[in-house]
Amino acid sequence: MADTERLQSARDKALALEKVVNTVVIGQQKAIRLILIALHARGHVLLEGGVGVGKTTLLRAFSKALGGAFGRIEGSVDLMPSDLLYSAWVDGEGKPVIDPGPLIAHGDDTAVFFFNEINRARPQVQSLLLRAMAERSAEAFGKEYKFPHMVVFADRNGVEKEETFELSAAARDRFLFEIGISNPEAVDDRKSLIFDSKFHDVDELLSGLSEPLLDYTELNALDKDVQHAVFVSQEIEDYIIRIWDATWKPQDFGIDIPDVFMEDLVVAGASVRGMSAMVRAAKVSAWLEGRDHVLPDDVHTVLFATLTHRVFLSPIYEGRREQIMPQFIAALRDHISAP
Repeated sequence: MADTERLQSARDKALALEKVVNTVVIGQQKAIRLILIALHARGHVLLEGGVGVGKTTLLRAFSKALGGAFGRIEGSVDLMPSDLLYSAWVDGEGKPVIDPGPLIAHGDDTAVFFFNEINRARPQVQSLLLRAMAERSAEAFGKEYKFPHMVVFADRNGVEKEETFELSAAARDRFLFEIGISNPEAVDDRKSLIFDSKFHDVDELLSGLSEPLLDYTELNALDKDVQHAVFVSQEIEDYIIRIWDATWKPQDFGIDIPDVFMEDLVVAGASVRGMSAMVRAAKVSAWLEGRDHVLPDDVHTVLFATLTHRVFLSPIYEGRREQIMPQFIAALRDHISAP
């Protein structure tokens, strides 16, 4: 099959997956598209959202549609790094038994791994996960376990602040996207989630995904094909560089936010890794839209998710981060002239 035909076939499958997931998790079209982009750009994702908004259901739906295994662990203050790698218990005969932990249990069959409330886990646990994310491997039982197809999703407890350990700047930069999951805005969607009984039983709801729609083992190679096939013009390159510079010195680009002294706002802007991640994601966005070149709309599609967690604010503004960052990223989009 020619490269163009293969990419078109892969795109058709990706859009079919998106359509099916949108029937299982309703009212989250934007988040679902971003997760689809992350999976094809092979990037890890931070999820932001309250309790009970459907994050786990969403990830289980994607995992089932990919055909791979789904791993999960709950963050807690007493969680140890070893808990990711193995669990020990005593059987009915009083003999000790050691089983593989959730990170390595499925090995190279792992497609999605979900770390719930990662900020409730100690930095040592976070560090092990970050290493696994970067290397897609871990050592346990005297051997190396590889999970080359794994994409990690993590969410933070944003309500309870006691016994939490916020991710460091370097840790946050390891995630391709930060995606917000909130209650649906459309009244009909909200009514369906509350009153339609089919959304009350997650296992039954996901049983409709009987056949994998994508082969998770093909995504690494597909990502390389997409990155080579989609073109970034000189004008778009210059536009992205201007955005990058503005994340460091917004005052030089006429960006202003009410009640914020812009010269003191930013401690550090986006990293090289962050900007290259944005380009990778923008290429996938263009491919999903059926184009072989990146437009400003593709950059805008991934702008918030890529940069929100990568611009580091001074301490006097960090406490207002949730209010300031949407305004800041919107100002980057609106004030920097696009080609």
